[in-house]
Amino acid sequence: MQEGRILAASHDGSYVIRLVGDVRLTLCNSMDDFFEHIFADPHFVSVWVDLCEAQGIDSTTLGLLAKLALRVKEKFGFKPAIYSCEPGINRLLKSMGFHRLFELHEEACNNPADITEIPRVQGSEESVKQKVIEAHCILMGLSDENRHRFKDLLTALQRD
Repeated sequence: MQEGRILAASHDGSYVIRLVGDVRLTLCNSMDDFFEHIFADPHFVSVWVDLCEAQGIDSTTLGLLAKLALRVKEKFGFKPAIYSCEPGINRLLKSMGFHRLFELHEEACNNPADITEIPRVQGSEESVKQKVIEAHCILMGLSDENRHRFKDLLTALQRD
């Protein structure tokens, strides 16, 4: 699998976030920092996530995407869109309850010409651990199934 990357583009407050390759917790600080950048933009009007080039997405990444959707809904009153062309990823999104957080589109979205890789943000082991815990707490809050799915992992992480 191709190493994960996060690409982004923006125009007049509209953002596209594209996940490429195998996106794992090693990118959680980069992703979370970029989300903060989006929310700090006084001209923010929309965001959509493009997963059509993603080969894999771990639960930490899913939790951070859920965090994005929840904050957009809370702060701006709408659901962001998520585009995915891969049937396996579509099943994963639905099983995690993302149909309640995002407008799901099982198709490709427009390809902005100016999309670039966001800077990688290195974090300490402790900061990554805290992002992993936060992401899984968010996923657990989405459904009883998720709560059951991640409770042992969360218990183990919080013990360390």
